[in-house]
Amino acid sequence: MKIDGKSYKTIWFENNLVKIIDQTKLPHQFIIKDLKTVKDAINAIKTMEVRGAPLIGATAAYGLVLSIIENNDLSFFKKSSEELIASRPTAINLKWAADRMMKKLSGVNDKDILKIALDEAKSITEEDEKFCKNIGLNGLKIIEDIAYKKKDTVNILTHCNAGWLATIDWGTATSPIYHAHQKGIKVHVWVDETRPRNQGANLTSYELSEEGISNTVITDNAGGILMQRGQVDMCIVGTDRTLSNGDVCNKIGTYLKALSAKDNNVPFYVALPSSTIDWSIKDHRQIPIEERNSEELSHVEGIDENNEIKKVRIYPQKSKSLNLAFDVTPAKLVTGLITEKGICEASEKGLKGLFK
Repeated sequence: MKIDGKSYKTIWFENNLVKIIDQTKLPHQFIIKDLKTVKDAINAIKTMEVRGAPLIGATAAYGLVLSIIENNDLSFFKKSSEELIASRPTAINLKWAADRMMKKLSGVNDKDILKIALDEAKSITEEDEKFCKNIGLNGLKIIEDIAYKKKDTVNILTHCNAGWLATIDWGTATSPIYHAHQKGIKVHVWVDETRPRNQGANLTSYELSEEGISNTVITDNAGGILMQRGQVDMCIVGTDRTLSNGDVCNKIGTYLKALSAKDNNVPFYVALPSSTIDWSIKDHRQIPIEERNSEELSHVEGIDENNEIKKVRIYPQKSKSLNLAFDVTPAKLVTGLITEKGICEASEKGLKGLFK
């Protein structure tokens, strides 16, 4: 996808360095950052310089490539994998990618290991890009049906950022939107600001605007009244972990949007690549829900009159806060899951029908 008319991916390997777009500086500054060591990759994930389940997984894969360049030692490689997995525990792609790299490199001799590791990391990114494109083509059918019946602009509500900035390219929730736009279908996106880090306002609105797609930023709590007024035709969100029974773990606030959608008969879809499915657990209470630093709640960042990014406190210093990063939307509230292999109901039967 494009920034200032130039096409970019979110991560790539160049001259023994991993290149990323520093998403903590968007939308005010566009900075490409070098990751030189596995510690750099871990820090990029923790601080959310890279974020979104698929991109986190890709960063883990490239982080392990960096660990081999840094110290081609099996114990160091295993320790690096464990530290990467622990850096953000909720998104299943992180563990999936690290485990895939470990499995691929098991028993490989030292002189071949770097090439094989780099090839596997590239495969992970190329697969994700392909999967996200196919998610878009499958989801496009839903938007086409609404547009055909409505004969007017299709209004879509999304939450957080499940755009190309959260993947390698195309995005998950945004991919059907981009494909619809490229096909000439009129779409408008209601963008939840998504407190506390405002990934909707800072990232989703930014990338949609760069692609010339009509969008409006709204407060997280405005979705309900827009649905009541008939101003939302469908919801599409991403997911950081979807259980085999169809329960969806995504950015905090997703559950409330799904409840509003159910109450107002608005279709609620979840877009995901198969790498985000957790086949190992069926009880959402077993998902490790990340609790982040309370400063994300107590402070906000913005750009001042001198075009400098500043952080300011917005509530009393003595106030306590709880900063849970994710919630779980039960399968019963999900209209369907949009995957690279097609659309299915949010259930074990539905998922196994696509992924044998």
